[in-house]
Amino acid sequence: MRSHGCGDLRSSSVDQGVELSGWVDRRRDHGGVIFVDLRDRSGTVQITVDPDLGPEAFAVAEHLRNETVVQVQGRVRLRPQESLNTRLATGEVEVLASQLTVLNAVRKPLPFPVSVHDEENTREELRLRHRYLDLRRGRMNGNLRLRARTIQAARRFLEEQGFIEVETPVLTRSTPEGARDYLVPSRVCGGEWFALPQSPQLFKQLLMVGGIERYYQVARCFRDEDLRADRQPEFTQLDIEMSFMGQEEILELNEALIASIWKAVKGVELPRPFPRLSWHEAMERYGTDRPDTRYGMELTNVSDLVAGMGFKVFSGAVAAGGSVKCIAVPGGNDALSNVRIKPGGDVFSEAQAAGAGGLAFIRVREGGEIDTIGAIKDNLSAATKAELIERTGAVPGTLLLFGAGDTATVNKALDRVRQYLARELGLVKPERENDCWNFLWVVDFPMFEFNAGENRFEALHHPFCAPNADDLGTDPAQWEATLPAARAQAYDLVLNGLELGGGSLRIHDSALQRQVLQTVGLSPEEAERQFGFLMEALDLGAPPHGGLAFGIDRMVMLLAGEESIRDTIAFPKTQQARCLLTQAPADVAPQQLSDLHVASTWVEPE
Repeated sequence: MRSHGCGDLRSSSVDQGVELSGWVDRRRDHGGVIFVDLRDRSGTVQITVDPDLGPEAFAVAEHLRNETVVQVQGRVRLRPQESLNTRLATGEVEVLASQLTVLNAVRKPLPFPVSVHDEENTREELRLRHRYLDLRRGRMNGNLRLRARTIQAARRFLEEQGFIEVETPVLTRSTPEGARDYLVPSRVCGGEWFALPQSPQLFKQLLMVGGIERYYQVARCFRDEDLRADRQPEFTQLDIEMSFMGQEEILELNEALIASIWKAVKGVELPRPFPRLSWHEAMERYGTDRPDTRYGMELTNVSDLVAGMGFKVFSGAVAAGGSVKCIAVPGGNDALSNVRIKPGGDVFSEAQAAGAGGLAFIRVREGGEIDTIGAIKDNLSAATKAELIERTGAVPGTLLLFGAGDTATVNKALDRVRQYLARELGLVKPERENDCWNFLWVVDFPMFEFNAGENRFEALHHPFCAPNADDLGTDPAQWEATLPAARAQAYDLVLNGLELGGGSLRIHDSALQRQVLQTVGLSPEEAERQFGFLMEALDLGAPPHGGLAFGIDRMVMLLAGEESIRDTIAFPKTQQARCLLTQAPADVAPQQLSDLHVASTWVEPE
């Protein structure tokens, strides 16, 4: 139905007869001659319909609507000098139509403009409801092409490194991995359920036991959790696992993988090796284990300076086992008024949203003088004030913002305020203009965190991470005591404040695996019921192995300069986990439920 793509025509094509098919991007009637921008996946070209040279084609062109699917026969010619379009790859030429055929007409009003020339903001709900139209627009079409190039670059690199792609099951068993599982009832095995995988974690470990040694997969994963801009109920991971490699070798290989993707997709040479921070240092300096290092305003711990002062908000927090930290905002005196920091202000609201009661502040003036509330100023000695200014690196014009309370809340609040101010003060570019790629490995995570509400330990990543051998010790009799405080041989790759991927070395000793499962509260019987197949595999010649997984959706979001992963997925769900296009999830016939031996207890809320 076509001899060329619309976007493939150039001056070298002049005088060729061509046959094109595509969508009418827009139609313009210039007093007797009609111009049609014809679009397909390769690009756009101008079609000229002259009534003297193609009267039948002209009669059709007079009634064309945008997005009509047409076929054009004609001859390529150079555009007149005054009508060259340097913004189009095909802008030197046009096709003089001799025949124009409508393949499919548009019979309803378009819900929004679809033209590649139209960049108007359309409500996301409308875009998702008519996603097939949204995909025709330049932005989404480009994002999906970028996604394809990203995955192609990853596959090419991994296959050159001797990895093979292996698919793992989508119907598996439910295991405790952090988020809720999506469950699938079995028709054949009544009363029993499959779970959709949150990740291929156990299967890729079993592939290592199976001698595959170097595995990868572009894997679909499913988690029933609260959604946000960079989360979807179903998402895609680039999943990688390898045997007989230590942490250094794994990090080096994956740096090379990421560098090859950025080179192929963005033409950017990434500096290597990527910087590293321990988990403890990241939390201390940034308040988060995924810090954005494109700008300063690091957290400074001043707990020791204020522990004995008369300002009870500070001294009380330290006495209760918490912390007092601050961030120094360069030029903050001029940029941020008191109104914005106090209750009702935008900066205050950011801290409050993270659980803080508020923010204390000090404005540094000329000569080292400070401006703050009396309760702080009157209880701050000259020596303490001088030490505070020196420790924070504050100069005249600097605004110091303080968080005080339990350390976790202080970290969370100041991290959120720091990110907010970076955007407000223009310290980072908008996503679509970003050209700064600050990669960072965060290493030495704790194996566990304590869940006070349930009075038990939880795996910070998952219970298959190998502990640091120096922390664990060599005596299995001591593992019960040494494990809770051990570091994991785990690592996350962070880019511009977002976690791009993460992984670990895995436990390949069944006795250690059983002890870890016991530490997170599983009885030996429950551990055997849930993971007996894994323990058996570890007893039958499991090699040392490790790996990681990268979030493809999030990676493409960053590469494309988008703010939501929904704009990198062909058919995403909303933040209510609904597909507006197909109206899923939806009711099913009672017979289907009966066949599956289940019944719904749902009652519509009043």
